[in-house]
Amino acid sequence: MMNEQKITSLLGLAQKAGKIVSGELAVEKAVKSGQAKLLIMATDCSVATKKNYRDMATYYNVELFEHFSKEELGTCIGKVYRAALAVIDAGFSTAIKKLLDT
Repeated sequence: MMNEQKITSLLGLAQKAGKIVSGELAVEKAVKSGQAKLLIMATDCSVATKKNYRDMATYYNVELFEHFSKEELGTCIGKVYRAALAVIDAGFSTAIKKLLDT
């Protein structure tokens, strides 16, 4: 539970720092342009959406984690529902990955 709070805080900080991209088109653009260091996808996305993000992450070699619900992901960054978000900062992505791995 402690990790959840840390991840939420880090995502919030990253959002404030302008290091998070969210929304389908923006995430896709960040991944394809090589800006995305980490992708986080909601656990309650549709099967098609999950496949789309998995394929994209694999093809562009971006690490992908499935964590939080759409509502929780959105709340982390102060927005409404978010199916996925991309972290475009190496420092934030490393810190968040460490927490997601444990």
